[in-house]
Amino acid sequence: MPSFQTIHKVRHSAAEMFELVSNVEAYPQFVPLCLALRVKRRKEANEVVMLIADMQVGYKAIRETFTSRVTCDRAQLEILVEYIDGPFKHLQNRWSFRDLDEGRACQIGFHIDYEFRSRALGLLMGGMFDAAFRKFADAFERRADVVYGAAPAASLNHRSEI
Repeated sequence: MPSFQTIHKVRHSAAEMFELVSNVEAYPQFVPLCLALRVKRRKEANEVVMLIADMQVGYKAIRETFTSRVTCDRAQLEILVEYIDGPFKHLQNRWSFRDLDEGRACQIGFHIDYEFRSRALGLLMGGMFDAAFRKFADAFERRADVVYGAAPAASLNHRSEI
C-alpha cells in the first residue's frame, strides 16, 4: 500500500499550525489538487471536533470526490483523517504538531497511506498523488506565512521524509 511520511519544522506555533490544518474549508485556496471541499456534518465535544467532509480533487480532466471523517483533537494537537467513500479502497492520514523553541516554532508530523479501489486509477493518479503529498508541507507552510506572517529568513526549515 502506498504511503508517505514527513516531519517538517516551521516557524509557527503548534497551536497556529493545528488551527490552519483543521480549517479544512480553506483547503481549496491553497492545497495542491483540492478543487472543492464541503463540510456535510460537524460535531463538537470538549476539545474535539469531528467533521464529515467531501473533497473534490482533480488534475486536468480527471475529477474525483471522496468523503472522509476528520477528527481534530485540540488538546492532543492531532488530526486524524479516515476515508469513508470514493475512489479509494483505503485512505488514512494523521497530522501531529509539537511546539519547539518555547512555542516560536513547531514540528509537524504528516503520515498518509492509501490504496485506490481501481488498479487502473491507481496507475493513472498514483504518481500525481505522490507528487502532491510531497508538496503538502510546503503548501501549508506558505499558507501559515500568509495567515500568521512570514517566517524569518533564518528559518528552521528541515524536512525528513521516511
